[in-house]
Amino acid sequence: EVIRSAEGTRTGSLLDHIDQTVTLMGSRLLRGWLLRPLVNLERVHDRLDAVEEFAFRSVERSKFRDALKSVHDLERLVARAALGTAGPRDLVALQRSLAIIPRIRTVLQPLQAPLAASLLAELDEVPEVRDAVEATLEEEPPALIRDGGAIRPRVDIELDDLRRISRGGKEQIAAMEAAERTRTGIGSLKIRFNRVFGYFIEVSKANLNAVPADYHRKQTVAGGERFITPALKEYEQKVVGADERILEREIELFENLRTLVASKSGAIQDSARALANLDLLAGLAETATVHDYTKPQVHDGDELSIAEGRHPVVERDKGLAFVPNDVTLNASSHQVIILTGPNMGGKSTYLRQVALIVLLAQIGSFVPANRAKISITDRIFARVGASDNIARGQSTFMVEMQETANILHTATSRSLVLLDEIGRGTATYDGLSIAWAVAEHLATDTTARPKTLFATHYHELTDVADTLPGVANYHVVAREWQDEIHFLRKVEAGRSDRSYGIQVARLAGLPIRTVKRAKEILTGLERDELARGGHPTQTTANTDPQAQLALFTPPPVDTPVTRRLREVDLERTTPIDALRLLAELKRDAE
Repeated sequence: EVIRSAEGTRTGSLLDHIDQTVTLMGSRLLRGWLLRPLVNLERVHDRLDAVEEFAFRSVERSKFRDALKSVHDLERLVARAALGTAGPRDLVALQRSLAIIPRIRTVLQPLQAPLAASLLAELDEVPEVRDAVEATLEEEPPALIRDGGAIRPRVDIELDDLRRISRGGKEQIAAMEAAERTRTGIGSLKIRFNRVFGYFIEVSKANLNAVPADYHRKQTVAGGERFITPALKEYEQKVVGADERILEREIELFENLRTLVASKSGAIQDSARALANLDLLAGLAETATVHDYTKPQVHDGDELSIAEGRHPVVERDKGLAFVPNDVTLNASSHQVIILTGPNMGGKSTYLRQVALIVLLAQIGSFVPANRAKISITDRIFARVGASDNIARGQSTFMVEMQETANILHTATSRSLVLLDEIGRGTATYDGLSIAWAVAEHLATDTTARPKTLFATHYHELTDVADTLPGVANYHVVAREWQDEIHFLRKVEAGRSDRSYGIQVARLAGLPIRTVKRAKEILTGLERDELARGGHPTQTTANTDPQAQLALFTPPPVDTPVTRRLREVDLERTTPIDALRLLAELKRDAE
């Protein structure tokens, strides 16, 4: 649940909870860091040092994050320009984003962390692009260049002349209309324009007798006639041609500008990348400050120790009081931890929080813990949850075994392995045997001994720690009071004696009658009461054991053999007599 939650959405994921970036570029970069954490120790330290400086320089961080609010998605804007799909508004947004860079450089100038300083050096406002866009395009241009009006006045002499012709033409139309009304005496005469017929003089039917001889009929309409004159035709060609040429010229100028931006795409992308990194480093510092994260000590040894570690997502649930826990993993005494404890006690949360803390440390983030010493991990393997692939004919247990096999074949001594309930998808003895063998393999393999957290309900597995060095038992503490379970969610050394599954089943809402019967069956199983057929003989709710037959015990049968056995006086029977009786019973049974 690093990028997406169990529901398949970003909400509730680790990414969602730690993302304090301001720009879309920074948010995308955080996703990339989480998917590709570092294994290079020097680069991890560079990121951690930069986050630490941002965390302590709260004033500069606040001003920087405020400035970033005016920065658009430079990476996508320059990509559109390079592909020839950027519109006028895209270039204006790009120009405004570049114009913020000098202010950002000034705000962050005090930073001394090597990574922050190198990123600041990569910032380039690309003044030739910034100035060209600002001088060429209107502040609020149309979305599409073909809508017209995107180019500023006094950018191009030819465009300015064409615009004067177009504006002056409208005034001339009004003067021509007034002159024709005076000449013809038709007060309702109008000169109009549409894209199909161009300019025309419209005369109503009542005034057709006053139309001069130089009027040439162009179209008949319901209310009258439309005419054209030589003078109007000449003017039409001049004005309409100017409007078309204006649009053509604006497109030419814009494409030239877009080509200029594309030619500088490399420099712009470098600036965008630097801004995204700075945004992300400041965002991680913001997360650390707000949620009380600490700087981990990342090293190249084998010790992984976390004091008062917390799950970065679960701890934010306001309905829960989160209980922090410690963990120690190393190659000597704590290479494999067998973790037992009740259902709902917090074993899965404990496993996940260790993995997430390691992951956060290796992207260069502070971590939710009081203290953390993290060894560089090459991979994190997690065999948790239940899933199947029906389309491929793979059952839940098959998927579980395939994932486990992948871990055993590919994990290294620098890997972190999380195993949650291995072997639960098959018969009890089969599952226990597989889980035991997997634990032994992880603890004794000569080629790879990864740090492992192994959560299980097979309490027999705790015996592995008695026979193998490097295996330790831990359990999640729970207390039972007046037949109710209380989860303390504290992980302590030692083994758990119970799983409290029946109590959890009652919390889940199973009928009281069912819960009571389960307890009775459990009591019988714990006493190892086995019938002749290998089934446990559980008592029932009836207090008289003879009043009701046991669930799995076959009914008693009165046979000659049973009668003979009841008549035997064991205190007076010698060994020879017993053998003789056994031979007789065997002969009678045949």
